[in-house]
Amino acid sequence: MISLLALLMSVFGALNGAAVQNAGIERIQKCGIRCSQGLHCKSKSQYLFSPPCQSAPVGLNSSSVFHNVTLSTVMRCEGRQKCSLHLRVSTVLHLTESIHGVSICTLTAGMMGACRLLSFSKASRQKLDGQQVEVTNDCFDMSPDEEVQVTLKTLPSYCGVTWTRSYRSPDCRSGDLRRHIPECITGRLWYDVNPEKKELTVRVSDMLEDKDYHLRLCRKGFICTGTGSSALIKKEETKKNATLSYSRPLPCLCIEGWSATMDAPRVQVCPFKDRLEELWFGVTYDPVEETLSWEPTCPVTAEITLCQKGEDGVCVDLPRTSQTVGREKILFNKVEPHPEMCMKFTAGSQSWIRCPFADRRFQAWELSVTKREGHQEVVMSSGVTANFSVGLCAKSEGSAVCQPVDTHAVHVEKHQSVSLNLTGGLCQPNSCLQVRRLDVKYAVTVIHCHQQCEVEDGAAVRGILTDKPEAPLAQWELTSLIVPAGVCLSAVIIVTLVLHFMLTVYHKRSRKALGSHGPSEKHTSANKCMGPALQTDPALHSEISIPESHQYGNFEKDNLLSD
Repeated sequence: MISLLALLMSVFGALNGAAVQNAGIERIQKCGIRCSQGLHCKSKSQYLFSPPCQSAPVGLNSSSVFHNVTLSTVMRCEGRQKCSLHLRVSTVLHLTESIHGVSICTLTAGMMGACRLLSFSKASRQKLDGQQVEVTNDCFDMSPDEEVQVTLKTLPSYCGVTWTRSYRSPDCRSGDLRRHIPECITGRLWYDVNPEKKELTVRVSDMLEDKDYHLRLCRKGFICTGTGSSALIKKEETKKNATLSYSRPLPCLCIEGWSATMDAPRVQVCPFKDRLEELWFGVTYDPVEETLSWEPTCPVTAEITLCQKGEDGVCVDLPRTSQTVGREKILFNKVEPHPEMCMKFTAGSQSWIRCPFADRRFQAWELSVTKREGHQEVVMSSGVTANFSVGLCAKSEGSAVCQPVDTHAVHVEKHQSVSLNLTGGLCQPNSCLQVRRLDVKYAVTVIHCHQQCEVEDGAAVRGILTDKPEAPLAQWELTSLIVPAGVCLSAVIIVTLVLHFMLTVYHKRSRKALGSHGPSEKHTSANKCMGPALQTDPALHSEISIPESHQYGNFEKDNLLSD
């Protein structure tokens, strides 16, 4: 029983080893020439120029001579990481007395051709005449992913008796080559991401044992452009790892590694390849040219569309604004910088919205509505010279579409305001105010349906496209009345105090004068002094003028106008 189990295990081990061997490239101990048993062959020296072909004997052609020609790659190793590739050419040859040998030549683009001449001994030719023999040569050196043209001819060379095929060797994507062929050994990269510190810890395995190793971060495009973060791992170091810092987790940000040798192959891994949402930043706006632009930081295939974002968060595409992007910059000319103006990025089945004017840094215009004397007054003010369409629109039941009813074209100069009276309708049910800028190519249509029509005359309805919150108009007018009244009241109090002080001083001096001259002179002095004292009042009033009531009113009006 034990012997049977051992036999099964040995058979399984042999089959498993064969499967592993077949999974890779066949190994050879040394290259050489092999011919069928009984056929003595040897290699002759090469020659650069083939002699002219001879007329072939009757019935001799390529299909009758060469059979089952196979081309394959074999590997010869002198160490675990010191292997080379060779081309093996095998053919079955129908041997005749007129065939003395075989010529096997390879030609690579940009390189000189190489030939191996295999000659058969006369005795073996005569012995095996008319039989099929096998010839193999595996001494042609090859590089990974190299294409060669293989040509078989007879010796001597007969015209028309030629076999030609092209062959390409495996490339460095083969795991066998990446582990054993020096020009294919790139090392294997493993990484851990620390998003808080924005760092990548990279470990390297299977690198060239006798070489240092380079690591860097780069942005992948036509070429991988370095970001400045790099490291060098010394071959003597026990731990083959390094830490690389990054600024943004872009999908084209890759870790690149290669051995410190000339023209070394490189390996790349991209930790954030699925982070497409990182691409949709960097939208810029030129307020002078009114140009909205975006440039991809990574090559991407996406559709860019302008859209208007409503209060419900849905962004409705603006007509005729779709552009397809790959690597180039996207431009939208003459765009209104409104908070509801957004860009929609669509890649595959996913979409992202970016609203560059949501922070209201580019305040262009402002609108307010007031109710005065039974009608609504619309005031348009703009920081730029612009044309607008302002008017009433009506919403039908259950519909979000607002149909224009009364529309006015409004022109507003830079830093100026324009008033527009709307005759009725604004406070009616389902009645809204519709505003759109006309002098740009891409603009949003703003609809406001929440006017406070129950306020008193002279109060303002605010909050329509206003970048900075304003105080209610009633509060502003009350402030304008209180401030001038306070100033006038203060002036009256000051003048009264001054007059009171002067009269008090005058009476004290008069009492002292009467006391010094006696009673007989007191009455006379008082009569003499009362006249001048009364005459000083106009003089006092001329120095400190007291405004009249109508003067206060004018002062208040001036304040209102200046404000």
